[in-house]
Amino acid sequence: MRRTLLPILAFVVGLVGLCIAAFAVLAPKTQEGGTSSVGGPFTLTNQDGQRVTERDYAGRTHLVFFGFTHCPDVCPTTLQQIGDVLRALGPKGKDTRALFIAVDPERDTPEALKAYLASFDPRIVGLTGTPEEVSAAVKAYRAYVRKVPTKDGDYTMEHTALVYVMNGQNRFLNALNLARPPEEAAAELARML
Repeated sequence: MRRTLLPILAFVVGLVGLCIAAFAVLAPKTQEGGTSSVGGPFTLTNQDGQRVTERDYAGRTHLVFFGFTHCPDVCPTTLQQIGDVLRALGPKGKDTRALFIAVDPERDTPEALKAYLASFDPRIVGLTGTPEEVSAAVKAYRAYVRKVPTKDGDYTMEHTALVYVMNGQNRFLNALNLARPPEEAAAELARML
């Protein structure tokens, strides 16, 4: 009986240890104050050609969305929804900004972003940079991006379609739920401003 029980006990203890180690490695890390470590330093170029960092958006709650100008549906729909929410905020949202970080730096130049964003709310700011700069921003926000070749020799981009709500200290507060009327999403956002 002992010969059978001892290996089983050793297996259970090892399994518990493995679970604890996996949790420690895979659990989201937190910064001081218990907030999520989503977000972080970045240096990018806005649609007007000016270099900006995350510090330029500190001091006020703002939104962050990753996308690209050649996106056929998710990006334009989400940008329109963000604009609807910003308008639904009324005067309370006049200083709120939404950062559209382009995940396709090959095609999404500042000029391309400026032309593309002209169709959306002017509080949406386009940001791009070198592939390394964009990659660093993607990593800081724990986003997902992958270039996918298409049959016609072109490519598209798979990416995280989450709208991050960041506070004035550039810390992640929540994801903005756009799957409801703009007034409801605006009321939720207003509580975070």
